[in-house]
Amino acid sequence: MEILQEFWTSTGISALTLKETIMILIACGLFYLAIKKEYEPYLLIPIGFGMLLVNLPLSGVMEESGLLRIIYWGTENGLYPPLIFLCVGAATDFGPLIANPKSLLLGAAAQFGIFFTFIGAILLGFTGPEAASIGIIGGADGPTALFLTSQLAPDLLGAIAVAAYSYMALVPIIQPPIMKLLTTEEQRKIKMEQLRPVSKKEKVIFPIVVTVFTILLLPSSAPLIGMLMFGNLIREAEVVPKLAETAQNSLLYIVTILLGITVGAKAKADVFLTVDTIKIVVLGLIAFSIGTATGLLFGRLMHKLTKGKVNPLIGAAGVSAVPMAARVVQKEGQKANPSNFLLMHAMGPNVAGVIGSAVAAGILLNIFG
Repeated sequence: MEILQEFWTSTGISALTLKETIMILIACGLFYLAIKKEYEPYLLIPIGFGMLLVNLPLSGVMEESGLLRIIYWGTENGLYPPLIFLCVGAATDFGPLIANPKSLLLGAAAQFGIFFTFIGAILLGFTGPEAASIGIIGGADGPTALFLTSQLAPDLLGAIAVAAYSYMALVPIIQPPIMKLLTTEEQRKIKMEQLRPVSKKEKVIFPIVVTVFTILLLPSSAPLIGMLMFGNLIREAEVVPKLAETAQNSLLYIVTILLGITVGAKAKADVFLTVDTIKIVVLGLIAFSIGTATGLLFGRLMHKLTKGKVNPLIGAAGVSAVPMAARVVQKEGQKANPSNFLLMHAMGPNVAGVIGSAVAAGILLNIFG
């Protein structure tokens, strides 16, 4: 009997709590969204599995010298998010933004959700650094949210990461109702003129100029902006194709695995299932919704100022979920007008949103870091 009792107490089953069971079910919910619904499976499967592992009692994966604790070093010290930005830069064509610089305004407008939610978080009792980390969820940019939170509020990393990446994955569900609410059927039908061709020289000069100007103005943005623009430069230079190919593929997938599984591993039941987590999830949704709404409203303003030449839907792509938000704009535009092709027009604000969220993170880090 003693042997059986010792065996029983050595199993995770004997130590399983209700909170851990809930977290295991949440992890399974993420698997369902990723596998069945195909919502950002590259993100949600690693996050869900990390969450599953850390909430299985006695696994020890996040204890000192545990496997995920070792890998977590890169998340904790802000290594993985800039590497993701490097990969995003190498995979993204900034041509639509260069061809239509006014897109920067739409990207900037969509960042209002960050600062509005920052104020809301302060009113709910969060500290300045915590409120800044929560507000950045509004940019719909997981790596930026992780980078800022790891610097300002590491205790909230699990809740903020799960909220940020979940909302990135749910862009196709959250944005369309807001688009329909804030635009008319006639506005959604508008076809925009084809963008001008962008030369190779422009594409090569752009990341260099943005790097110099942005980092001189806001040095704290260097890790994110620097890696984003470096990735784009190796893409556009066309003389290091192996570097660009590695960043776009192998490196991106490796870092995504490491980042995702360690982010999920921070969602331990006793830390994650709290009132503060519920506040963070709700505030994150508000932040993302406001960011989408302000982008659309500014799109309507541009529509009016250009006498109907701009389809206001592209303003919704000002959040930095690349390229998901641009694809949603394309889909909604085609629903209203099957001959509509808004993808490249939406990529301008979308890329601007990536830059905008990184700059916003730099500003907040400069204030509270």
